[in-house]
Amino acid sequence: MKIGIIGAGAVAAACTISTILRGCAREIVIVSRTRSRANAVATDMRYGSPLSPAVDVRDGDYEDLKGAAVVLITAGVNEKSGGAIDRNDPAGRLKLLDANIKVYGDIVPNIVKYAPGAVIVVVTDPPDPLADMARQMAGHNRVLSTGTYLDSLRFRVHLAQKLSVSAASVEALVVGEHGTSQVFLWSSARARSVPYCNLLEECRMTPEAFRAEIEKEVRFANITIIEGNNASQYGIGMVCARITEIILRDEQAVIPIGTYNPVYGVTLSLPGVLGRDGVSRILEPDMSEDERAALQLSADKIKNALAGRLAG
Repeated sequence: MKIGIIGAGAVAAACTISTILRGCAREIVIVSRTRSRANAVATDMRYGSPLSPAVDVRDGDYEDLKGAAVVLITAGVNEKSGGAIDRNDPAGRLKLLDANIKVYGDIVPNIVKYAPGAVIVVVTDPPDPLADMARQMAGHNRVLSTGTYLDSLRFRVHLAQKLSVSAASVEALVVGEHGTSQVFLWSSARARSVPYCNLLEECRMTPEAFRAEIEKEVRFANITIIEGNNASQYGIGMVCARITEIILRDEQAVIPIGTYNPVYGVTLSLPGVLGRDGVSRILEPDMSEDERAALQLSADKIKNALAGRLAG
């Protein structure tokens, strides 16, 4: 199966190497406005590809996307260059929306022209409103955002560290916006079948302090990483590879992912059944009244960011 990756920066490179290592695609085409950079990234990874399952990694133009089943869009203004790394700015990644809508205006029509059957996965920040714009530009609903999949993994990791258990044993979801209004579903967070609150005794923290500390760590994880390494790339690269794998294998796996939700009128994250044609069903988890209200506020924030930009 063929996939396309639009962009050749840090996130694109992380998506590429993660996909190679998972062995889920037979052909990967990297498309960038700077063809020499795309060629360099593809060439570098091609040298190591004999150590992975068989894969052809190369640079190309949009026409080389013909037959691609999935196209990941990573191109655009990033958080650091776009000034979206202020923890006190409630807009967060939404500051990048206008600049990246312009970038997508060139990219999405070309994807649709040459790979009309592809599932489009929006990775660029802010992914949720950009996915709504991309859906409008594409004229179909096979448009996803990476949404809160990575946020949910971060939630699990930080919970596991605090509770001294394996992150693989933790069940925890973040829903809504991949941004400052994201909603932590504490009411269903648990280590296997044990609610997290039953395991707090050794933490020597009140439940309120425990939740506040973890939410701060997760909500601003990207900024912390950027401060230390200039870009937040590896986690999202691994997430994109897994999303790609699920689609290519038509797994019908349930993951937290951004898809258009007619109930809320925007793209936001809830658990979705993902397969070859995108998300076939949205599964709304049990939520407390406060969590449900927060999800509505998150949807409203995305909707306000898109005000006047979406047709009909």
